[in-house]
Amino acid sequence: MARSRRRFDAQFKAKLALEAIRELKTIAEIAKQFRVHPSQVTTWKKQLLGGAELAFESGLISSKKKDDDPEASELSEQIG
Repeated sequence: MARSRRRFDAQFKAKLALEAIRELKTIAEIAKQFRVHPSQVTTWKKQLLGGAELAFESGLISSKKKDDDPEASELSEQIG
């Protein structure tokens, strides 16, 4: 009987990665507790640490907002 592939959501991955970063338990203990492979926990930990600087970039939120909202001058040009 074939075993179906398990898929993990971002919230679960973040939870395990934070547990690994805290280092209250070993990677092996975390993996055993949540029934995942230790290399997955290590990979998720590296991904979290690698992307952590994005949370503190100053222009990230304002640039997204600017791109999403068309400016009034653009809209008035389109209207005529």
